[in-house]
Amino acid sequence: MTEFIALFQAAIVFGTIIIYGAVGEILAEKSGNLNLGVPGVMYLGGIAGLTGVFFYENAVAEPSVFLCILIAVACAFLAAMIGGLIFSFLTITLRTNQNVTGLTLTIFSGGVANFFGGSLMKLAGGVGQISVATTSGAFRATQSWTDGWGIIDKLFLSYGFMVYLAIVLAIFVGWFINKTSIGLNLRAVGENPATADAAGINVAKYKYLATCIGAGISGLGGLYYVMDYTKGTWANDGAIEALGWLAVALVIFATWKPKRTIWGAYLFGALFWLYFYIPGLTRSSQEIFKMLPYLFTLFVLIMVALRKKREDQPPRSLGVAYFREER
Repeated sequence: MTEFIALFQAAIVFGTIIIYGAVGEILAEKSGNLNLGVPGVMYLGGIAGLTGVFFYENAVAEPSVFLCILIAVACAFLAAMIGGLIFSFLTITLRTNQNVTGLTLTIFSGGVANFFGGSLMKLAGGVGQISVATTSGAFRATQSWTDGWGIIDKLFLSYGFMVYLAIVLAIFVGWFINKTSIGLNLRAVGENPATADAAGINVAKYKYLATCIGAGISGLGGLYYVMDYTKGTWANDGAIEALGWLAVALVIFATWKPKRTIWGAYLFGALFWLYFYIPGLTRSSQEIFKMLPYLFTLFVLIMVALRKKREDQPPRSLGVAYFREER
């Protein structure tokens, strides 16, 4: 039972990181933009949030918990949005290849984040010396009214606020895309930008906003990883990038439906750490287990292709640059 609880909690923590990345990417892809820079913007969100609160906590004798959270979230969201803005300018305005641009953004952002992460560690006095205890504690704090609930508390209530925020955000984005007029316009842009343009919808504006805001949401996943899992320090171990690619895979697994990312992300989170709780595995066997989330995604792709239902397909213009003069 103890191992099951530990695996369940790990699935929630890592699933939450993946939810943020996937929900942000779904928002971008609904506009027709395929942003493979999700791992990159998660890197930017993580390092920007950490840097912002590091300087704040070291400049103030008694840091405000509210300001710590606000600064961390604002810095992470804005930095990730800048990454989304770079991608948008290159792919929407300059019409570069979206696949190549996204991969380039991931490599570039990973380098930038690790450079500043290393600089921050030197500034703090060495590896593991970064101290943002107030902010990290605020992100990992649970509510006092959950104490004493036994197994229910351990499984469902012993997490920081960003776990529950991710669920609310996924539900809200799903409602926004499917139930609002702006969401309808966004889907129209993703399905057929020429028709949307002819109907008076500003295609470029919708693409820019969806991609930038989506990148900002994905960046919160990187922030959660830094503040919760690594407890407010920087780890140059490539885990954020791995989780970012799982978020991209989850978009396909969830068939571009934000609400499905919730249970899908927790499944991916469990599969991501399952090997750790199976005794006697060799190194090669562990690597096979790490493939499971991607194998599940391939299975979903095959099933979707066989069912041939339009609601499970990606937006028709996904990854295709829009040339208004060819309308």
